[in-house]
Amino acid sequence: MLAALHDRDGRGRFGGRARLGIPGNADDWASAARQLTEGLVKGSERRGALPESIVAFLCQDPKDGESAREVMERLRPLAQLLRTACGALDVPVIEALCISDGRFWSYCCPSAQCCPSDGTPMGLPGTSVLAAAATYAGLQIRGSLREFRARLIPWETAAALEQESALNAVSMALIPRILDDEIRTVVATETLDLAHRVMRRFADSTPAAGAPGLSGVPAVSGAASVSGALSADLRDDELLCHDEAATLILGLQDRTTRDRAAEWMEGDEAGPALRLWRALARRCVGPYGEHAAAPLTLAGWVAWSSGDELEAREALAMALGADPGYLFARLLHQACNEGLDPESIRRCLRKERVERAGAETIASSASSASSASSASSASSASSASSASPVDAGGASGAASMPSTRVASRRRRKPRSTGSAESRPGSRPSGTAGTRRPRSTTDGSPAPEAPTRAGDGTSGGTRSRRGAGRHGTKQGET
Repeated sequence: MLAALHDRDGRGRFGGRARLGIPGNADDWASAARQLTEGLVKGSERRGALPESIVAFLCQDPKDGESAREVMERLRPLAQLLRTACGALDVPVIEALCISDGRFWSYCCPSAQCCPSDGTPMGLPGTSVLAAAATYAGLQIRGSLREFRARLIPWETAAALEQESALNAVSMALIPRILDDEIRTVVATETLDLAHRVMRRFADSTPAAGAPGLSGVPAVSGAASVSGALSADLRDDELLCHDEAATLILGLQDRTTRDRAAEWMEGDEAGPALRLWRALARRCVGPYGEHAAAPLTLAGWVAWSSGDELEAREALAMALGADPGYLFARLLHQACNEGLDPESIRRCLRKERVERAGAETIASSASSASSASSASSASSASSASSASPVDAGGASGAASMPSTRVASRRRRKPRSTGSAESRPGSRPSGTAGTRRPRSTTDGSPAPEAPTRAGDGTSGGTRSRRGAGRHGTKQGET
C-alpha cells in the first residue's frame, strides 16, 4: 500500500491511498509498482494536490516454513522498485516498511538501534486510544485482512477435487458454445438465469436477525464477527452445487455476461449477489485460479457500491493478483483508490439496463405482431382454398392459374402419331415423332424440315444425336 503525505502550513496530513495485492511472480513486480505509483500520484494531482512524499507498506504473512524476517528480505526488491517508480514521478518515498507476523522492518533506516534486524513488535490490537474511542462510539472491528481474504481464497479441502472435476466437465461442453457467436447470447441468458435462481436461494435461506441458520448459528449481518461470517459462507457453500458453480464461473468469463451481472449492485439484489460472487471465488480451484478474476471483481464492485471500501479494495487487489491484466478490475481498483463516487458507474449501469429492457420489449412486440400477421395470412389462404369452383376458375381465381397455364402448354404440344396406347408426349420407335410431310404446289411431298433452324441434317438423325448426347427423355422437340 502507498499513502500520500501532504504538508500544508507546517502541518502534515495523509492524502490518498493506493493498495494492490503483491503478485506471486516476481517478474510482475515492476509493472505492479508502476501501476500503483501512477494511480496514486496522478489521482492526487487530478484532485488538485500533488503529494510531497509517500510512505510505502509491504504487508505479507509468512508461508509455511518461512520466517517473518525471510519475508522482509524476499520483498526487498519490490520495495526498491516502489521507491524508484515514485522517484521517477518526482515524489520521494520517505519510509518503506515491511509488516509480517506482528513485526515490522524499515527498508530506509540503516540504524540497528531504532530498527533492529529481528524487527520491531507491533502494539497489541485494540490497545490504542483510537481503538478505545471507536469502541466507545459503537464501531465494530471487522477483522484483519487475512480474515477478509479467507472469505475469497479458493478451497484447499477435499471438496476442491470434486469442484475441479466439475469445472473440467462443464468447460468441455460450455466453452465451445461461448466461442460460437450465434450461441453466445443463449449461453449468457442461461448463465444469468442460473445466477438469479441461486441468488433467490441464498435470499430465501437467510434467517431473520437472531434466528438460527442451517447449522444452528445465528444469522449475521454484513459487519458481523469473523466466526459468524465464516458460518454464513459455509451455509452458502452448502446451497451451491459443484455443477452450478462451474457453469457460473465459466459463463462469467464472457465480458458481456459479466457486465450484465454487475448491474446487481444495489437494493435487495446487492446482498445475495455479493454472497454469490464470494462463493464462486472460493470455487476457482486448481488450474482455474485465473478464472477467479471475474467473481472477485464483481465482489469488489458490489462491496464498493454498498459502501464497504475495505472489502472492495481487498477483493479488487486479489482479482489483479489472479489476473494482472484484467482491465475491469484495474479500472475499478484505480477509481476506488482515488476516492471516486461509485454513483457515476451505477448511473451508467442503470441506463444500460433500462435501454436493454426497452429493446427487449420492442422486440417482443414485433414478434407478437409478426405472429399475428402470419396467422392472418394462413387464415386468408385457407379461405381461398375453400372457394367454389366457379370462383376458382374465374378471372379472380388465383388458385387455378397454375393449372390453367399447364393445360395451355399441353394443348400447344404437337400431337404424336404413335399408337393410342402410348403416353402423350412420348415418341415410340420408328418414324413416330417426325413431322407430317407438307405438300408442295405440284402435289409432291415436301422434304422433311430439320429439327433446329440452320441444321442441315435430317430430323431423324438429329433426334438420334440428341438422344445419344443427353440420354434423357424421349419426345423432346
